[in-house]
Amino acid sequence: MKATLGKNERLKSKTEIELLFSEGKSIAKYPVRLVYRKTSFNDEVPVKVSVSVSKRHFKSAVDRNRIKRLMRECYRKNKYIVRNTTHQFTFMFLYSGKEMTEYRIIESKIKGILQKFVERELVSE
Repeated sequence: MKATLGKNERLKSKTEIELLFSEGKSIAKYPVRLVYRKTSFNDEVPVKVSVSVSKRHFKSAVDRNRIKRLMRECYRKNKYIVRNTTHQFTFMFLYSGKEMTEYRIIESKIKGILQKFVERELVSE
């Protein structure tokens, strides 16, 4: 698996996102939260991912886009943690903090969330 985040790995389906929030499970490490759901899709990728930042906390689009870019990069660098899952999943990373955070903090939180996800996934099988 390459360390890229290609178009086929992005979660864009509106119905899939609605199902994710209605039926999904959650893992949180402040200021990042992961909502995930076991699913199946035609692509051969194990995980489709999306990121979101609240407009309520960050009025400026520049700030929201920066945080989203940082979260995508953190996931891209650490997605090797979840590549060995037996099922396909959809992920949505939500940023719930009220102030801008450094890259290293976001990366440590996302790495911890992904490791916790793998632990839960191995237990549930």
